[in-house]
Amino acid sequence: MKATGAGPWAPLLVLLLAALPLGAQSFSEKLGLAFRGSVFFFPEDNGLESDPMPVLPSLGIAAGWPVLDFMRIELSLDFYGSYYAYSDTLDRAVPAIPDNRSSFVTGSVLGVQALKTLALGNTLRIRVYGGPAADLRICLAAGGLEGADAEDAAAETRDISAYFWGQGRWFVPVAGAGMDFSLTEKLLLGFDLRAWFPVWRLWTGDSLPAVEGWRFAAGLRFSIL
Repeated sequence: MKATGAGPWAPLLVLLLAALPLGAQSFSEKLGLAFRGSVFFFPEDNGLESDPMPVLPSLGIAAGWPVLDFMRIELSLDFYGSYYAYSDTLDRAVPAIPDNRSSFVTGSVLGVQALKTLALGNTLRIRVYGGPAADLRICLAAGGLEGADAEDAAAETRDISAYFWGQGRWFVPVAGAGMDFSLTEKLLLGFDLRAWFPVWRLWTGDSLPAVEGWRFAAGLRFSIL
């Protein structure tokens, strides 16, 4: 399992803090929070080498700050978990149902987005956003296995971790759109549609199905302004 320190995100965080506007309002007054529950879809097309597409529940949180009159910068973090195995035929990690599990992967999807909001009347807002994101995955040998199965799972988990962390496969920029309805002046309820792009395919040279690496999500969002 690789360490998941600040790494390439440190410069982004420094820039974000430097961009925070200074004025009469305190930091807490400018801070906006959002909580969301989503369903993640990880498409796959691996035939008999893989189990069906993971459809996973996810919880997330986001914090946003205004940097310009028309734009906010938002930090987001979403969590999910799923089973994986390693296919020697395909030489990569593939989704697995519990019966075929080797590794349990916990993903923390960290994103930094530029967000634009457009008000439509007094009660409806449209959001569009996008930016860099990283899936910081922790790969653990699946529990409940014994003997040779446990040994095989440990070996496959090392291969799964090496695959996910190798060649920048953790880098998955995101774009999304949403709609919010005002409950009160400071509380909004809405929904999100998001897509993560497997840009790492541009440089890895892997021969993959067209859908491999893409991710999609739909969910509800509760915002506190």
